[in-house]
Amino acid sequence: MHALVLNLVLFFGVSASVMPAEASVTAPVSGFDFRAQVTDVQTGEPVSYVYVHLDELNRSATTDREGMFRFQNVPEGNYTLFLHRLGYRMTRTRIQVGAGTAGDVQLLQLERTTLRGEDVIVSGSNGLGSSLVEHASVKIKGNDLRREMGMTLSQTLQNMAGFSERSLGPAPGRPIIRGLGGERVLIMQDGIATGDVSTTAVDHAVTIEPLSAREIQIARGPAALVFGGNAVGGIVNVVNNTIFTSVPTSSGGTISLHGQSVNDQLGGSFQYHRPFESSVLTLDLNARVGQDFSTPTGSITNTYIRTTSNSLGYSMVRPWGYAGLSASLYLSGYGIPPDPQGGHPNGVDIEMIRFQLAGRGERLLNHPHFYLLETGFALTPYFHREIESNGSVGTEFAQNTASVFARARQRGFWIFDSGIIGASADFTDYQVAGSRTPDSRRIGTAIFAIQEFNAGPWHAELGNRIEFSHAFPQESRFSQVIGDIRPRTHAGLASSVTGVYNLAGNFYVGSTLLYSYRSPSLEELYSEGPHLAAFTFEIGNPDLDTERGFSSEIFLRNRGRSLDLELAAYRNYFWSYIYPQNTGRENIRFPDLFDWRFEQTEALFYGFEASLNLRISRLLGVGGNLSYTIAERLGPDHEDQQTRNLPLIPPLSGSVFTELRSGSFSVRPQLRFAASQNRPGPFETKTDGWYAFDINLSWMRQFGENLHSFSLNGQNLLNQEFFNHTSVVKEIFPEPGRNISLLYRMYF
Repeated sequence: MHALVLNLVLFFGVSASVMPAEASVTAPVSGFDFRAQVTDVQTGEPVSYVYVHLDELNRSATTDREGMFRFQNVPEGNYTLFLHRLGYRMTRTRIQVGAGTAGDVQLLQLERTTLRGEDVIVSGSNGLGSSLVEHASVKIKGNDLRREMGMTLSQTLQNMAGFSERSLGPAPGRPIIRGLGGERVLIMQDGIATGDVSTTAVDHAVTIEPLSAREIQIARGPAALVFGGNAVGGIVNVVNNTIFTSVPTSSGGTISLHGQSVNDQLGGSFQYHRPFESSVLTLDLNARVGQDFSTPTGSITNTYIRTTSNSLGYSMVRPWGYAGLSASLYLSGYGIPPDPQGGHPNGVDIEMIRFQLAGRGERLLNHPHFYLLETGFALTPYFHREIESNGSVGTEFAQNTASVFARARQRGFWIFDSGIIGASADFTDYQVAGSRTPDSRRIGTAIFAIQEFNAGPWHAELGNRIEFSHAFPQESRFSQVIGDIRPRTHAGLASSVTGVYNLAGNFYVGSTLLYSYRSPSLEELYSEGPHLAAFTFEIGNPDLDTERGFSSEIFLRNRGRSLDLELAAYRNYFWSYIYPQNTGRENIRFPDLFDWRFEQTEALFYGFEASLNLRISRLLGVGGNLSYTIAERLGPDHEDQQTRNLPLIPPLSGSVFTELRSGSFSVRPQLRFAASQNRPGPFETKTDGWYAFDINLSWMRQFGENLHSFSLNGQNLLNQEFFNHTSVVKEIFPEPGRNISLLYRMYF
């Protein structure tokens, strides 16, 4: 309750401090409206349902039936617009917003395309802006998002270069990026942490429904420091836009249906927004039901899923900015497959609930250096329980989190063209029933600054983040299992710099350096007890120090009309890498479980990524990706390969595809593959290589005023039996077999 009051006071106090007072002698600051109509360059007809993204302010809108959209309260300046619609080339254009354009309706045009990946770049009089530079951020949207849509977020992302999936059955999958997972990959929804416990164990699911995603943003380097100093793998932000930043020109939304044969799954989504003069109400409803997954050798017992995710949002837009609230409820029940060798031979059922109340707002500033202030808060109660086959509750997890942030966007000063500075604070109350893990709490604070610089063909980003955390158990005591349970305080600095050089045309070469900092989590410090669903007896380590690392990356990128190319090589070195170590010892109290203790070691991750999308003709394109990561402990205690390798590291893997497109119809056969993993970690076994053949058919058509899209997927059509090395149950169950899935979406 104290945390709730504190966060509400902080949020509304910050917001109130920048809102114009009625008696103020200074006129309220207001921005400008940007209105535009998008038309077809060939026919001049309006293009509806175009997804528009205002990059620098991270705002988005969708064109109405007349091709119209608007952004309100935009500070004066130059910006980058991204326009995306299936059947048209994705266009990036520079716009100018100010008194000279206020009230005018700008005309923007889209050109029809015959192949995905054909981009159009339109530069204004200011030349190449920083947001046009291909640096460390990636967006997944439109047809790419519909084609890759899976049951979970990790399934939706797993075919991207550098991505794989940590899993204990299909339902609790979580993304692994470049071999890194857990706390090193931050997952957010609309810029707010999910508040679940998916980082703590392989059986805990991510509380995000991918069906409701408008786009998925992935950030590395300086941009990631806005959210945390530990995101070596990156930030994954799922954009729902529950709180609108501008009033749309009309009401509208989407209806989606998603089904797949591999587990007789059916899911649906309904999204709706309605403007009321200067306010917007949004509604987002989702549900998904699936049975046990099938494999080429039979079904995977107890892998059902029942999930519903619903949210309601309200925002008011005023001349000084906007403010909004959203409330969301996530309910899920899913099965963990059995472990015939011990632990739980009949499987475990997990029931999960998460509620989140979030607020966000912006205030335009009349200041020589700062033009916009963003504030927000989130309150997230989370609870789940793990039910044994006899109906008894094995372990229960409860986590209540509260967070608040304030960020100010600045104009250029000194050598910098733009930037953002801010502060954040969070509070976590963590409780585990069914073990001797003590109730514990954590308080964290941070300040950060990100700056951007442009000079001719050069672009640079520089970021710093200082974090402080204090973890404390409800009761300090000595445990014979984990040692001296006591409060711990950690503080540190995370820094990153990215430099990009425009070689020629659309070719860029660059490098990112990151010094990362991460304080140990409450689970890593204080866990003590059985976790049957994860097949482990978890032992924390109150003596853990901060995790510090140094990461470097070099990359070459091209984003052109006929070629998308990305080559990257990376090296992530950790002085004090924290990980759960399988000791190989049977637990005394629970002989079916092995002791897993959180340890620290010197570690090194290195590898490469490559992706290609080549347009050969107006109708034909080819492409693919390839990624490889090696991860190993360093030091004298790990001299032989078997003890040096880290666990759950994906092997060399990738995909190749051919794409045929005619208008809004496309056919994309694809071959996915992975080499053998011959570098298993301790107590792991080698995994054989595999391949799987897929095909996707996509079609979009407008009937009357509504737009309809269809995405038909055939996955593992040859019904190959194969095993995923990053699956904890790979020794027991293969990956799912042949699957036919259909995603239908209507825009209205």
